[in-house]
Amino acid sequence: MPVYNFKKMAPVPSATALVDIVLTRTQRRTPTVVHPGYKITRIRNFYMRKIKFTQQTIADRLTAMLADFPRLSDIHPFYSDLCNTLYDRDHYKLALGQINTAKQLCDAVARDMIRMVKYGDSLYRCKCLKRAALGRMCTILKRQKASLSYLEEVRKHMSRLPALDPNTRTLLMCGLPNVGKSSFMNKITRANVDVQPYAFTTKSLFVGHTDYKYLRWQVIDTPGILDHSLEERNTIEMQAITALAHLTCSVLYFMDISEQCGFTIEQQCNLFRSIQPLFANKQLIVVINKIDAQPWDTLETDRKEMIENLIKESGPNTSMLHMSNITEEGVSQVKNHACDKLLAARVDSRVSGNKVDSVMNRLQVCYPAARDGVTREAFIPESVKKERDTGDDKKKPTKSRAGYAPTVNDDGDDEEADETPPESEDDMMDGGASTVARKKTARELMWENGGPGVWAPDYREQYDLDDPEWRFDAIPQILDGKNIADYVDPDIDAKLQLLEEEEERLQAEYTAANMEKMDDDASLDEMEKAQVTEIRDRVKIARTYKERSGGRNRPALPREIRGRIKDCHDDSAKLKASAIEKRMAKVGVDATQMLERGRKREREGPREKRRKSRLSKRGDAEMEDVPAAGSDEDEEMKDGRGLSKGAIKRQRKERELSVRSERSQARSHSRPRTPSEMGLKDDEMASVAKKVEKKGQKRWFGGSGEGDHTKAVHLVKWMNTGKKRNGTHYCR
Repeated sequence: MPVYNFKKMAPVPSATALVDIVLTRTQRRTPTVVHPGYKITRIRNFYMRKIKFTQQTIADRLTAMLADFPRLSDIHPFYSDLCNTLYDRDHYKLALGQINTAKQLCDAVARDMIRMVKYGDSLYRCKCLKRAALGRMCTILKRQKASLSYLEEVRKHMSRLPALDPNTRTLLMCGLPNVGKSSFMNKITRANVDVQPYAFTTKSLFVGHTDYKYLRWQVIDTPGILDHSLEERNTIEMQAITALAHLTCSVLYFMDISEQCGFTIEQQCNLFRSIQPLFANKQLIVVINKIDAQPWDTLETDRKEMIENLIKESGPNTSMLHMSNITEEGVSQVKNHACDKLLAARVDSRVSGNKVDSVMNRLQVCYPAARDGVTREAFIPESVKKERDTGDDKKKPTKSRAGYAPTVNDDGDDEEADETPPESEDDMMDGGASTVARKKTARELMWENGGPGVWAPDYREQYDLDDPEWRFDAIPQILDGKNIADYVDPDIDAKLQLLEEEEERLQAEYTAANMEKMDDDASLDEMEKAQVTEIRDRVKIARTYKERSGGRNRPALPREIRGRIKDCHDDSAKLKASAIEKRMAKVGVDATQMLERGRKREREGPREKRRKSRLSKRGDAEMEDVPAAGSDEDEEMKDGRGLSKGAIKRQRKERELSVRSERSQARSHSRPRTPSEMGLKDDEMASVAKKVEKKGQKRWFGGSGEGDHTKAVHLVKWMNTGKKRNGTHYCR
């Protein structure tokens, strides 16, 4: 699997589009209505929220953009140098650095403007500061027009890069242009690389995949390389140089001995020597291509010696093979040889590493000890002894080597190994002398029919039917207008019923077993057992009722009947004293004190209400006739200053309202009277708690807040714009 996937990077918007995205989101996700009559703290919070939201939106967008693009110092050196070749490392880092700087500048602008809005003394000033903040942040984004456009082009190109894994098994093809690299890749992989009879048809890296020995191999086709200095090579050639420098792979250097590519053999040898340092620590194969146009045997002697000397100079890891893409001669041999060399090199590198020592230290070899001194010979079946006695000197069948790489022990007699299989297994079981031929295995058939992933065994041969001829018949889905699947098992309903009955029986047995474990039946008599069973049944019913879907988040009884009896003439009513006492007695609870407490509350409730109402009326009458000590009128008399009639009426009205509110609170049973009863410190804390409660209950009463997008009637634009007459007016 590829390590890096650049196709998931999000598109980079242009500067204008980014400004529109930010402002539109701010307008849509923040409140839009504010009035001069609001408290100044509410107005400040309104505009500070807009500035903060805009800054956060810009920061989120730019941060996601920076996170999508890879850091060249954190990725594989192959991708790092490839990005440097394609996009210029300095330009790439500069663009990302400018985006990061823009994000920091927007944060600083928002921080400074929010600090200034905190000291705004009017709606107009707060609005001007908000406009200035949003304008400065949008200007910063517009200045990043070039960087954003460059990053979008880089993203488009990176999304088209091949998804290759630098650490997997890889075959890399290189050479001069038009020597047959792309044609070879189309032969051994499922890739479809464009092949044309002119140079530089392949302008970038192409990746294909092939299978060998049940392993997935990565095949890379590189653009052609010309023989000149590194500084003179263009971007297309540098991609191939980057792949050769950083990928651990098996390199296939293609040479065209027919010289149809436009380059002589001497020029191809010179290119090999110029890039030979890149072949260090790699398995190298020189592929002599196009032998259909120019056979290797008829090649001139001096040219042969030139190529052979080149291979000798390159070291022991270099080998030479011949092939032709037109006739497909030697294509499979080149692929198999390259894969085998790379597999052997990878195994050797792992064995020579330090990890092998740690694994060997954890291995322990045990040798069995002899249990006695008896010598036990090998058992030879009678059929084998009989065959030996007959002296049958026919050749023993050998195991097929299909799909395996050739070894030194192979004698190459593949034709003799793959004998014709017998007609059936019965022929192989027959004891005749002519039964040496064996049946081909599924693995051998797989390699004969295209290899893994192409051929699959036909499991219908293993069907056990009454008539063997039925095995390969097609199974219909509809027969005589009926679905075959409905008649697979006609007794399916009866079997399902038996399974359900068995499940219920097992559940009942499990419940009974748990009950026996929990109860001590030896210490209970029949009456107590019956009571325990009844209590458990009631608990089970209550638990089931509590866990039902419609019973949650609802009171046990409505408020209008809570604490009352349903019918005074109904002796079986659940809320009557006798019914409550009877029910609690069944459970084993003495309800005498509970009923006495309820009767006491019922007797004292109305009497206390009537007494308090009489006292409150008497206090109102005395308060109206005689002023209280320390009242405002005494203070007025002491100071010698009188109040107007309107002031006296207002004070009297306030006293009446306070007495009336106290009286209504005294009649309420749900609200405590003093702060200490409510769990608060004093009256000031009680007022704060009341404000918080009202603020939280706004949505309950349907009150509108600043987030509601409604236009007030008192501020219509066409009535408040244009020329004004003499006088003062307020304009936002």
